Amino acid sequence: MRVLHVCLAVFYIDNYGYQENILPKMHQLQGHDVKILASTETFIDNMNLGYIKANNYFTETNIPISRIPYIEFLPHFIVKKLRIYKNVYKSLDSFKPDIIFLHDVQFLSIITIIKYLKKNKDVIIYADGHTDFNVSARNWLSKNILHKVIYRFCAKLIEPYLKYFYGVLPIRNDFIRDVYKISPKKIKLLVMGGDTSDIDFTKKDDIKNKIRISLKISKNDFLIITGGKIDKYKNIPLLIRSIVLINNPKIKLIVFGSMEDNLHNELNDLINHECIRYVGWKSQRDISDLFLSSDLAFFPGRHSVLWEHSIALGIPGVFKKWDGINHVDLGGNCIFLDEISPNKIIEIITKIYLDKKLYNKMLDISIKEGIPYFSYYEIAKRAIEL
Repeated sequence: MRVLHVCLAVFYIDNYGYQENILPKMHQLQGHDVKILASTETFIDNMNLGYIKANNYFTETNIPISRIPYIEFLPHFIVKKLRIYKNVYKSLDSFKPDIIFLHDVQFLSIITIIKYLKKNKDVIIYADGHTDFNVSARNWLSKNILHKVIYRFCAKLIEPYLKYFYGVLPIRNDFIRDVYKISPKKIKLLVMGGDTSDIDFTKKDDIKNKIRISLKISKNDFLIITGGKIDKYKNIPLLIRSIVLINNPKIKLIVFGSMEDNLHNELNDLINHECIRYVGWKSQRDISDLFLSSDLAFFPGRHSVLWEHSIALGIPGVFKKWDGINHVDLGGNCIFLDEISPNKIIEIITKIYLDKKLYNKMLDISIKEGIPYFSYYEIAKRAIEL
C-alpha cells in the first residue's frame, strides 16, 4: 500500500518522537510505500519554531518527505492561521496514495485534498486530532473564530470522505465531537504510544543493570522515574521534594529532560540529594533504556506522551487524574493522583513500595496489557485498519 502522511495542520520536526514521526516509520517497517507531506515550519536554532526552505529529502529512516510552503499573496500572519499551501494537488498526484492519513485537519488546503479525493474515489482517508481545551482554543478568538468557524469548516468539509476521525486522547474525541461537530459514528480513539521497534525485551535485565551501575543505584533499590519538559505544569519539582522528604536510601528518583532556568536554580540543592539522579536531556532511545531500568513511572502534572511511552515499555505508573485522560488505565497498571501535595505523593509511593502484592499486580498488567496496546507498531496497524 502507498501511504501518504499529511502534516500540514501544524509544524513537522524531523527525527523527533512525535506521533507524526513514528507512524510513518512503523508503516514503512510493515512494508508499505510511505511518504510525508509537511509544512516548512519546524524547529530551528535553540528549539524555536521557524521555517526552512521548501525542499524534498529523506528522513533518518529513509522515508521521502516533501516540504511545501504557504501561498504568498496573503500576509504571513494570516496564512499561518489559515494554512494554505502551494503544490498540494501536485504532491498528491505524483505519489498516488492508496491511503491518506491526515495529522489534524486545521488547514484550508484540505479543500485541495478533497478535490483529489473526488477524482480518485478509491483512496481511503483517515484523520487524527491532537486538540483539546488544555492545549488549544484557550482564548476567545482561537475558540470562537479559528476552531468553531474556520477549523470546523475544514473538519466538516472532509468528514464525508473520512473513514474515521481519531482522537488521540478521550478528551480529544470530545473536542472533535463537540467543537467540530463530527458524527460520533466516525470518531474513534487511537492512542499515542511508544516506539519499541528497536527494543529487545529479552535484554531488559542487562539494560537495567547497566543503567543502574552507571548511576550508582543498587539493583535492589526501588527506582522511580519522571521527566520531560520540566516546568511548573508538570509538578516534577513537587515530586523531587517528596522523594527528598521520604529520604529512604532504598527509594531513588531519576529525572530526565530540560529544566527551566528558574527551576534549576530553585532545585539545585535538591537534585544533588543522594536519592535523586538528574540526568538532563536524553534521546528517545536513552529515555527507553531509563524506563526499562526503573520500577515505577511517576507523572504528577500535565499529560505528556511519556505516559504512554512508559506503559508501552511495561512500566507501572502513577499519573495525575485528569477528566478525559483515563485511557492509560488498563485494569490496574497505574494509580491516579487526585490530590497534588507532598503528603499524597509520599503516601502513594510508600504504599506501592511496601505493598509487594499491589506492585506485582501493577507490573503484571503493565507487561501483559500495556506493551501490546501502547506499542506504536500495533497502533500503526490499527490506524489504517490492518
